[in-house]
Amino acid sequence: MQSEIQFAGFGGQGIMLMGQILAQAAMNEGFEVVWIPSYGPEMRGGTAYCTVVISDKLIGSPIIRNPQHLVAMNRPSLEKFAPTVKAAGVIFVNSSIISIDAGRDDVDEVRVPIIEIAKALGNIKTANIVALAAFVSRSAVVKFDSLQTAVKDKFAQKEKLIPLNMKALEEGRKAAIVK
Repeated sequence: MQSEIQFAGFGGQGIMLMGQILAQAAMNEGFEVVWIPSYGPEMRGGTAYCTVVISDKLIGSPIIRNPQHLVAMNRPSLEKFAPTVKAAGVIFVNSSIISIDAGRDDVDEVRVPIIEIAKALGNIKTANIVALAAFVSRSAVVKFDSLQTAVKDKFAQKEKLIPLNMKALEEGRKAAIVK
């Protein structure tokens, strides 16, 4: 089993953090993992994306041209990367700022208004955690409790943020449920 996930959006949306947390959750489950970041010309506001490869075997190459899954946090990312996703994958769309769909009928498209959910939680900075939880809930690339543990580990130095991020995970999970 190998899963390839591409996270993409504007710098400042927590794209790299999403990839790091997912990679940690997969490592906690005993998988082989590669996380590769890529930044555009600016850190904030420029493009940012990362790829996470999760496998139960050694990973032959960390370079993936056609990922199995995509988490698109902005429209340019959706337009650029959605055509590259393998059939039967998951494409997560931040519907708060992306008004178009992926234009694919061979993938599971998950549209979640993450900014509205994060605002309802009282902190827009949790949007990336909401998105990550929704994606993991739908794709099942790792167990949800592994994701929770990885988030707790990531925020261990800022313990006061853990309860808020646990709520963000739960709201993201609820948002991914097919209605």
